[in-house]
Amino acid sequence: MTEITLGEAVASYIDTVKGPARRAALAELDRLSRWYGSDKPLGAMRGHDVATYAEAMGPSSPETSRRAAQVRGFFVFLKKEGVLEQNLGPHLRLKKATKARRGIAAGAAASTDIELTKEGVDALQAELQSLMEQRISVREDIRRAMLDKDFRENAPLDVAKNEQGQIEARIRDIEEMLKRAVIVGAGGTGRVRVGCTVTVTNLASGRETQYAIVGPTEANAADGKISSASPVGKALIGCVEGDEVEVDAPAGVTKLRVESVKD
Repeated sequence: MTEITLGEAVASYIDTVKGPARRAALAELDRLSRWYGSDKPLGAMRGHDVATYAEAMGPSSPETSRRAAQVRGFFVFLKKEGVLEQNLGPHLRLKKATKARRGIAAGAAASTDIELTKEGVDALQAELQSLMEQRISVREDIRRAMLDKDFRENAPLDVAKNEQGQIEARIRDIEEMLKRAVIVGAGGTGRVRVGCTVTVTNLASGRETQYAIVGPTEANAADGKISSASPVGKALIGCVEGDEVEVDAPAGVTKLRVESVKD
């Protein structure tokens, strides 16, 4: 058994994932790495560890099923490459959601609007167009891979099918988001809302920070765009200049003062 660490294995796998599937795979495998420990030897991982991670993911739902598919694809790759002696993916079994929970989740998904900026909608539409083009390409990859009749050890076919599943899942997600999208325009109310830019001061450190408040699908911390559903976003929504709020985040409670709100 190789002494490669989980973090190194993830990096090797991500290098093989192309297109929009790369971001989804990286996000989930980063969660796995933080949960298990990226510096731990991969050879020490056991089926029990994977089963425990499945419990941490929560009951089966469209979202957790897509996340689980990312991890299973990773383990298939490791087995094919000889990094692991056995595929640990089958140990990742999600618990079935109760009927009540499924009904509540389905009802919430069907009735909840998604607030997006015009730029966010444009970005989703552009991504959808790109995925439609990639759908044609991956189907051709599958057709070529299937010319090899030995399906048991057909790594190109496994990779192509995994990529197809990720593309189709993302297409469904985007189409659903666009159906439920509500474009937020300039309101001029002076209150913090999706689509505005707010400047706040951390009352403990005195540090001033500027945030663009966006919908959950547009969030990008590196660009200063935070989700309206994040701890900071939820605390700021509805505030006006001069308001002070407390943000209850995993790192602790932070007190902020709103300095300005711009549409």
